[in-house]
Amino acid sequence: MLRFLIGRVVKIVIILFAITVLNFCLIHMAPGDPALVMAGEAGDADPQFIEDLRRQFGLDQPFYVQLWTYLAHFAQGDLGYSYRQQASVASLILDRLPATLILSISAFVISLAFGVLAGVVAAARQGRWSDSIISTVALLFYATPLFWMALMAVLLFSVNFGWFPAFGYETAASSYTGLARAWDIAQHLVLPAVTLGLFFMATYVRITRASMLEVNRLDFVKTARAKGLKSSVIQRRHVLRNAILPVVTLAGLHAGQLVGGAVLIETVFAWPGIGRLMFEALQSRDYNLLLGVFTVSAALVLLFNLFTDLVYRVVDPRIRLA
Repeated sequence: MLRFLIGRVVKIVIILFAITVLNFCLIHMAPGDPALVMAGEAGDADPQFIEDLRRQFGLDQPFYVQLWTYLAHFAQGDLGYSYRQQASVASLILDRLPATLILSISAFVISLAFGVLAGVVAAARQGRWSDSIISTVALLFYATPLFWMALMAVLLFSVNFGWFPAFGYETAASSYTGLARAWDIAQHLVLPAVTLGLFFMATYVRITRASMLEVNRLDFVKTARAKGLKSSVIQRRHVLRNAILPVVTLAGLHAGQLVGGAVLIETVFAWPGIGRLMFEALQSRDYNLLLGVFTVSAALVLLFNLFTDLVYRVVDPRIRLA
């Protein structure tokens, strides 16, 4: 196990380094001059002022010099400086990262728990009305655009019913502390987390149902039935344990996508995570900040994939980590 972890960590470092180089190249190929943006916001279009800005932030250096400088700082854990927000990129990301992790993990748990449960129920009741309802609802959520669901959730559960706050991370200017603040954040979390999780939950329902039905037809399940084991024991110990592996694979991929998918949800619900930070950096052509967010998002995806491989080993010990 230790050898596996060391090998994967080395691979993660190499892949992350390659992703950083690729992102740096792509971002610098994008049109737009950050110095012109800053000069425009400062209300000064003097060519000398613009040239001073380029010199101050190293934008006048050749591309390979900028790349080498960035990688040298990156190797030391320095993600650079946001010339737009006048702060280090690491501090800006660390300030927003907890909100994104809370949203992504909540959506992931909701989608996985309810998706697998509904898929198991649908497979156990194949061909009945409950199977049809679950499959239809899953298909509906799968086919509905995420932004439309987000807007409808705000309109229905916040504006019409007033059950949950529509926007933000917590009540503005509140003096909540401790459990009262946690409850306030939880209320603000419901709509964005459920909306983000619905699409992935629909996928888990369909995959779990199909996988359960396939495993149900295998010989070892027929043998277990012939031995007189209870149906609930067969489903839990033999069918679900084997059928869950494709779901675990998909969940590992989706865990990374949830971080990326949070960009849209954070924008709609005004959730102060790194998704909104990335959107703001893109609008202001804050290249260092944008590159830092990309790098942290890639690191999270790689870590989620490592976690998925470890879960594989727990779910099915026959799988050898390599």
